Amino acid sequence: MSELVTDTDRTATSGIGRRSLLAGSAVAAAAAVAATSLSAAPATAAPRGLDPHDKSIAFAGVVELARRVRSGEFTARQLTDFFLARIDMLNPTLRAWTIPLYDAARAEADALDAKKASGAKLGPLHGVPIGIKAENHVKGVPTTYGGAAFTKPATDDAEVVKRLRAAGAVILGITAMPEFGIWPFTETSAHGYTRNPWNILHSTAGSSGGTASAVASGMVPAAIGGDGGGSIRLPSSWCGLYGLKLQRGRVSAAPNKDLWKALGVIGPLCRKVEDTALILDCIHGSVPGVDLYSAEPWPYSLTDALRKPLRPLRIALSTAQPAGTFLDDDSRQAILDTGAILSRLGHRVSGHDPVYPATLTAAFEPQVVGGFSTEAHRADHYELLEARTRQGVDIGKATGLSTDVAVSKAIEVGKQVGSQILGSVFPAFDLLICPTTPGKAYEIGQLDGADFVAASAKASPVAAYTSVWNVCGNPAAAVPAGFSDGLPLSVQLVGPPNSEPLLCQVAAALQEVRKWPAHYPPHS
Repeated sequence: MSELVTDTDRTATSGIGRRSLLAGSAVAAAAAVAATSLSAAPATAAPRGLDPHDKSIAFAGVVELARRVRSGEFTARQLTDFFLARIDMLNPTLRAWTIPLYDAARAEADALDAKKASGAKLGPLHGVPIGIKAENHVKGVPTTYGGAAFTKPATDDAEVVKRLRAAGAVILGITAMPEFGIWPFTETSAHGYTRNPWNILHSTAGSSGGTASAVASGMVPAAIGGDGGGSIRLPSSWCGLYGLKLQRGRVSAAPNKDLWKALGVIGPLCRKVEDTALILDCIHGSVPGVDLYSAEPWPYSLTDALRKPLRPLRIALSTAQPAGTFLDDDSRQAILDTGAILSRLGHRVSGHDPVYPATLTAAFEPQVVGGFSTEAHRADHYELLEARTRQGVDIGKATGLSTDVAVSKAIEVGKQVGSQILGSVFPAFDLLICPTTPGKAYEIGQLDGADFVAASAKASPVAAYTSVWNVCGNPAAAVPAGFSDGLPLSVQLVGPPNSEPLLCQVAAALQEVRKWPAHYPPHS
């Protein structure tokens, strides 16, 4: 397997030429030294009989593992060593993690065990390992945004990481992403291909592809992603996970004021709906004076929402295609089957298509280009950005797409477009079912040899069904919907503004019927 990974790294789209690779070797070495004190030690065998091959532990989920730590069945250190051992076992092939935090995670777990022994009050995530996508600051670790151009360690945690730690989570490491999350394929010159545990010849999608691969393969119970055009939902779709894109402003982007202007949100990828609910109950909320956006508070926690009965709903079902994409037969059937399940559960399901205005592109593209251009200019070594990324920054500058004026106009257009789209579905319906992706996971190597323009042409059809709802700002979730040829299928649940409790309730009802957490990928 190691030869397979090495070969693909050689053929992966470099985006940086031979000269940059040679120049970058010293910088990459410096970055590695910066993280050494946190991640140097390889995992050792888990103590007291926790076999890293034990899938009943690997796939137990956040809620169950937190319960078992509180009960004393496991210690936080045992779980941390268990999952670090699974990283050692699986990551050489899957390439989901870029920086496993061996020493720091063990030290954090030991401190949590000492806290429990002292009789102190425990957080709801006490002792549960969590992964962090490479765009979020973890103190002492370079925030790489998936590439090789950032080498200075972060001086503080991002707000989402602070809240996870406050809830008792163990930060296990940093997960892979395409550079700045631009692409729906997790393939980089710095880290090679991140592979899908359902079939390693297929993509995880992106941009939270490392997060998805790590969770789907049982290397971690849950991990944080980000979604600026589908980057939680797309990898959830291709890796068989539940991925909820939250209401704009639901989770803080601090210390940044936003994530890709008005498009992006931060949140977890999980195998189980109840795990997503618990994590979001711990991390939601904006930081006044920092975050540009904030969301209306929920009337009750998401965990409480899952305990409440689900009222009969009016559900719109659509297989309509936004411009520039398609829908394969398996994905179309998954939507119809999901509608049939919900109908049997007592909901009224009707065919109805949302409006997809032609102005969607004008609302989306400047925010994307402006978003990653802003991030690119923070690079410690701009010359080590992928050539594809630098080309995108140049295009944004030459066309004016990335200027403050263009981005501000796109946000205003987005408000108009969002109102039009949401008004075409809600309040006549309570919920929309539509595609998450055009089809199941593509083969690996989608970015090989592609410059910015060619990569954009490949990316746009993949994200067409998800990016709509980033423009609108309302919640939308990727929900597992069976398999085709051994690869996961998915449907997208879309709700009106601030409807995360409802989406979790519906997803939980589907989970009870389809029982997707009982399925494990071959590479786990």
